[in-house]
Amino acid sequence: MGRITETAGFAFGVAPLPYYDEFRGAPFNTAVGGDGLWVMAGRKSLDYRGVAKFFSFLLKPEVQAEWHQKTGFLPATVAACELSRKQGFYDRNPGTDVPLKEMTGKATAYSRGLRLGSLARIRAVIDEELEAVWNQTKTPKEALDAAVERGNDLLSRIERAKKR
Repeated sequence: MGRITETAGFAFGVAPLPYYDEFRGAPFNTAVGGDGLWVMAGRKSLDYRGVAKFFSFLLKPEVQAEWHQKTGFLPATVAACELSRKQGFYDRNPGTDVPLKEMTGKATAYSRGLRLGSLARIRAVIDEELEAVWNQTKTPKEALDAAVERGNDLLSRIERAKKR
């Protein structure tokens, strides 16, 4: 939750995502999406040694724990979670462990993670279509149908580009 609690100006709570009890074995883990660090090919060996040192720094438990605690993003290592727990972060900030619990639930073939081309664009489409619901220019069904159509179009473009 990072600084949200300091700046929100109102009380709020944190809870796991809802699920239907009729799904046998629920709840399952949550599929995560997010940013990544990319290293491109074609550089000098010395450059990659620098990248490796930088990544090693970023993955230190104390660095990951601080980043996790200040931003609310998930830490990249179990060691950072353990350090945060030992430091009392989750006890002092109730609810901040909910995303960790969501991610470490029982995994299925559908929740192990995903690689989805144009994920950022598809999220933008969903946001736009939901906005149409909020401002009452589309019904929820119309917006969901449009999001599916527009999302499928983006996925088709990726598929065509990969076949070239």
